[in-house]
Amino acid sequence: MKRHLITVIKLIARCILIVMNDGFICMRVKKPLILFESFNGKDISDNPFAIYKQLIKQAPEIKRHCYFSVKPAAYSRLAAAFPEIQLIKRFTPTWVWYSARASFWVMNSRMPKWWRKNKGTVYIQTWHGTPLKKLGVDIAHVEIPGSSTSQYHQQFIDEADRWDYLIAPNQYSKDIFKSAFEFHHRFLDIGYPRNDILYQQNDVPNIQALKKRILGRLPRKVIMYAPTWRDDDYRSQGSYKFELPFELKRFFNKLDQNTILIIRPHYLVKDHIDITGFEDRVKICADEDINQLYLITDLLITDYSSVMFDFANLKRPMLFFPYDLAHYRDELRGFYFDYQPGNLPGPLVTDPESFYNQLGIFNETGNFNHFQKNLTDFNNKFCAWEKGTASQEVSDLILKGGKG
Repeated sequence: MKRHLITVIKLIARCILIVMNDGFICMRVKKPLILFESFNGKDISDNPFAIYKQLIKQAPEIKRHCYFSVKPAAYSRLAAAFPEIQLIKRFTPTWVWYSARASFWVMNSRMPKWWRKNKGTVYIQTWHGTPLKKLGVDIAHVEIPGSSTSQYHQQFIDEADRWDYLIAPNQYSKDIFKSAFEFHHRFLDIGYPRNDILYQQNDVPNIQALKKRILGRLPRKVIMYAPTWRDDDYRSQGSYKFELPFELKRFFNKLDQNTILIIRPHYLVKDHIDITGFEDRVKICADEDINQLYLITDLLITDYSSVMFDFANLKRPMLFFPYDLAHYRDELRGFYFDYQPGNLPGPLVTDPESFYNQLGIFNETGNFNHFQKNLTDFNNKFCAWEKGTASQEVSDLILKGGKG
């Protein structure tokens, strides 16, 4: 049924594209009409949401012209969570009409190749993270059913050619984006809009208010475990698994009694995490705004996730636990930089005993003092463009009609 629906939508889309681009009728964009989308319509979050909030803050009257494109399967959930936002179900006739006439697309992932944009639409691509793992045409071998490596590369090149603007969070990312996307249009060297909150709300009263709302109390320390998504870790196709690489009992034995652990999993496994016996000390936060989680976090534990680059804005300690480093680095995805302790802003451990020992050090000192220079250097490299004003700069660009 879903496949047939997509086929119908494609046919409608082609008809509209003939009208728009082949000269039978001149279909102009509607100004202002702004279409936002996060992660292919799976959520309302990340850079597009930050830009949306800033835009309606600066120009409240524009709110009625702003829409979020969402997956039909996510519509009910997102409509309940964001009743103040106008939603459009992705790949429906309504979506086709609004997408075709939008003066702006503001998105953080790719659009389907079969859907061309109106010549009058300004496409602002925000992307969704500083890259650690190889992207686009930089991936040497792609294993996707029905697609060859050359086809996959060409899809990225064709998509990037539609972007009028691409946000770069730092020079490192900008250089990679040029290569991985073969991007030749205009960069916005402004940092990530989603990170503005880390500069605007990093104060004690706000952090305490966030802790009370998210955790229900004010613990002495908050540790967040935010691992990368492992797409090869599944029981069967579409059925993924998740097992903590450490024991909760030994984890908390190394820490103060008033320490809370936040687990930030992928949404596909959020309901399959066993925290039995530790419900009062572990909070699974798959749906909360991760930037608000950063603000209440004293120690971030991760592996290869790009969360390290965003969290570095706060200059707080990080611990890296890539328990499957050899497999992930050599078999799944190549890395852009040398993933070694000397280049990371915190200790790197690959076995449980070393992991528990580092937890003990953090509990005693509240920091990893011998990694302070690493953290400073890391911040200078990846956060230098972050000023807490990225959302406003994009909002100003939209309000000026894409001329900036």
